[in-house]
Amino acid sequence: DYGTDFNATLNAFDSGEIDLDFETPADFIDPLDKMELVKSEVATATTLVARTNITHKPYDDKRVRNALQMAVDNNQVMQLGYAGRGTVGENHHVSPIHPEYYPLPKKERDAAGAKKLMADAGQADFEHELITVEDEWQKNTGDAIAGQLRDAGIKVKRTVLPGSTFWNDWTKYPYSMTIWYMRPLGVQVLALGYRTGEAWNETAFSNPDFDAKLKEALSQIDVAKRKEVMKDVEQILQDSGVIIQPFWQKLYCHMNKKVKNYAMHQTYQMDFQNVWLEA
Repeated sequence: DYGTDFNATLNAFDSGEIDLDFETPADFIDPLDKMELVKSEVATATTLVARTNITHKPYDDKRVRNALQMAVDNNQVMQLGYAGRGTVGENHHVSPIHPEYYPLPKKERDAAGAKKLMADAGQADFEHELITVEDEWQKNTGDAIAGQLRDAGIKVKRTVLPGSTFWNDWTKYPYSMTIWYMRPLGVQVLALGYRTGEAWNETAFSNPDFDAKLKEALSQIDVAKRKEVMKDVEQILQDSGVIIQPFWQKLYCHMNKKVKNYAMHQTYQMDFQNVWLEA
């Protein structure tokens, strides 16, 4: 363990101390590529959501939530927050790698429309406080979202908290960003995070139609049938405006050319059963 400063890991590669790293942070991908190491990358269903909690005003107003969504270009946030190293999200928390993912029509950023909608809701002068944990890519993603909201004329204050503080009340903040690690199925995440009354429902989202459709999706063992139901599930969540879900994280690792048959895994599993070092 070389600690939290990845430069130490870079130096360990350079001196030949190690053949493989656990994970390469986005900012260090290019430097390690230049060292002629082998890069492995994988698309994941791990994401970061900017979520409102609808028990707090003004986030009980759908117009406010939709205005926040409309003001943000998810692709631009991915470029700024994670160096473009991911897959663009669609604000419904189901990933393209999930078997039941149903692609919805793409939405474009509408800064003027967002400003008008916020004014229609009577919240043009409200200052939103966007809270993130003190982690580089999460902080950067929060800054990118805040910047786009400000460009649309929406007032935003940024608060960055250490993990020891942030995670004490992560479900209670009015407006904050949370990392969600991937589950194999999209329905698993939605059941954990958005079903009425769930302990991890940090948005306090409660919609009988959503719950009923999700229950139906959970009951479908046939992926094609589940996918058809998921069209409505995703649409309801997207339309609610409770989350801005800008991108899905790609994960990377680097290795010496001697390492054979190893690849980065979506959930960081390291299986060396069929991995070897070339003599």
